[in-house]
Amino acid sequence: MKQTVVIFLISALIGLAGGYSYFQLGGTKGETNATQAGKQETAQSSQPSASTEDGKGAGKTTNASTQDGTILQQKGCLSCHSVSKLNLQGGTTGPDLSNAYREVEGKHGKPIEEFLKAPTSAVMSGVIKSNPLTDEERAEIIALLKEASEK
Repeated sequence: MKQTVVIFLISALIGLAGGYSYFQLGGTKGETNATQAGKQETAQSSQPSASTEDGKGAGKTTNASTQDGTILQQKGCLSCHSVSKLNLQGGTTGPDLSNAYREVEGKHGKPIEEFLKAPTSAVMSGVIKSNPLTDEERAEIIALLKEASEK
């Protein structure tokens, strides 16, 4: 009996240590990505950015953070969602956003831009309320999701 308890305790400690290590490395990686994103944005700020192609985003600009998904990392979207068509791995709690550009209006009754301002789902309402998007961030996310839906 004692031997079983000892084996159980050792196994539990190994499991906890492994989980701790996994999440510590994940947190460190996320911080590194955020740090790199800040450096990329600083480097990109002096370069002109390309205009979006659709009429809704006319007059708004995108930059490298849109192209590589940095905006989704910065705003925490990838904590719950992934965008498989752009090879952006994230959480599995929320749905994959690869087709969100086309599907949001049908699912939520409003265009994606309006949904990102005032979501109709309970979970996203709380997320956006605690971390609202600026007009520029919303435009970047929409451009990224449009790109994903076209792949």
